[in-house]
Amino acid sequence: MLTTFYPRSFRRFSSLAILGSIANEFTTWLVEHRYTHTYTRQRIWLLPYIETVLTRRGIRHLNQIGQADLSACRKSLLRRFPYLTGTTWPLETYLRDQNLLRPTEQKVPGVEARYLAAYARYLETVRGAAASTIRQNCSTASEFLVYLKLEKHPDRLETLTVNDLEAFVKKISPRFSRSSLQNAAGKLRSFLRFLAVMGEIPQGLDRQIDTPRVYQEEQLPRALPWETVQTLLNSIDRSSSTGLRDFTMFLLMATYGLRASDVVALTLDDIHWRAGKISISQRKTGAILELPLTDAVGAALYRYLKKAPPPLPFRQIFLRRKAPIGTIKTAALSRAFRVWARRGGVDIPGKGSCHRIRHSYAVFLLRKGTPLKTIGDLLGHRTLGSTSTYLRLAIEDLRDVALPVPVESKGTKAVCD
Repeated sequence: MLTTFYPRSFRRFSSLAILGSIANEFTTWLVEHRYTHTYTRQRIWLLPYIETVLTRRGIRHLNQIGQADLSACRKSLLRRFPYLTGTTWPLETYLRDQNLLRPTEQKVPGVEARYLAAYARYLETVRGAAASTIRQNCSTASEFLVYLKLEKHPDRLETLTVNDLEAFVKKISPRFSRSSLQNAAGKLRSFLRFLAVMGEIPQGLDRQIDTPRVYQEEQLPRALPWETVQTLLNSIDRSSSTGLRDFTMFLLMATYGLRASDVVALTLDDIHWRAGKISISQRKTGAILELPLTDAVGAALYRYLKKAPPPLPFRQIFLRRKAPIGTIKTAALSRAFRVWARRGGVDIPGKGSCHRIRHSYAVFLLRKGTPLKTIGDLLGHRTLGSTSTYLRLAIEDLRDVALPVPVESKGTKAVCD
């Protein structure tokens, strides 16, 4: 592959003392990950300059290269070639994928790190929390420990008081809404209960945190009118691979009420064409949801896979269209939702999130007379309480419930008289 890009001067790169042994494989990797011809030539052309910086840092063999060495190369090259942005990112990714990057030396964990590691194990083994829940709770716990300056004062937890908790909540509250602050306080309570179980703090401190009152179902409905969802789907330009990909993803959400995380994780093995069904491995609950493969969804998937089939070794259906090729993220799906809504002139009040399609699907089923339990099963909910959150009806729905105002007839006194 190296000779394709540099047919006459390929030996200049293959003979490099440090990076020469991977020059050809690195070129192949760039091509396989859909980098452009010009971009690939530039990355290969930079290899001698990268090796010069590595040599000055005392690197003699490929297995000696660490992340700090590549960071130094990046800074040096950007000063010399400022027009080449991200000079060493692809090389760093390649070395990491091939397990060629020297691992970063692990420092002795501090007091905060030890508490967080123990808390993460507690959430996983005792509480059975999902990986996303563990990350979020540990993030709040880390912020709390940093606020206490535990590294400088290892005995700080022994003197922890209610005033310390109130001061921390007061500090973080400006960046949260009432409901978000209540959620953050819940994470803090969980960490305090763990510390109490471990005997690090007195019992009962978790019950002393005062948070804003949030009333159940006080928020306005997040569901969009079903006509708006259909307008959004019809406004997507399906002539391009990107448009056809986005249309297929949103159609899956509108047909089955899927989460964005479930859509982006869909693989070729999840589509059972002959059986006429689709298997959804729900990222949030871990459960497998078997759904019928409708004609509309099957046709959309067929058109998309025929136009933009995933290259080997990928089995995921929805991939990024720009290099480096890989699975699309849920944040990109929400961005695409806002972009197509703006291009199609679709009115999306407030912050546009593709999760609204899931809410809209639930309300659409409810208005068709679908039982609440059936809606919960289709959405993959474990309890009816989770389903009820999706079915907060708008004011127009409540108008159908109100009784008509009685009209005063002739010869009848008004009630107020």
